[in-house]
Amino acid sequence: MSPALHSAHIALLSNQNRLPTAAQALIFAAVVVTKWDRLRRNRKSLAKLETHQLNDIGLGRSTAETEAQKPFWRD
Repeated sequence: MSPALHSAHIALLSNQNRLPTAAQALIFAAVVVTKWDRLRRNRKSLAKLETHQLNDIGLGRSTAETEAQKPFWRD
């Protein structure tokens, strides 16, 4: 079978009942926590970059510091 879903599989998935509300809430929470963790790690790494590395990615020191100081929950 090809990597793409076959139309019969798509129809079967479309006919499935929705997940229970508790499961949906837990999945949503997991997605949010994963996003926050990614932001935290990226900002921590950004704070460690040297000036020439920041220049390579097109950021100034003040912009990088401002971004690195944001709390993990802010985009």
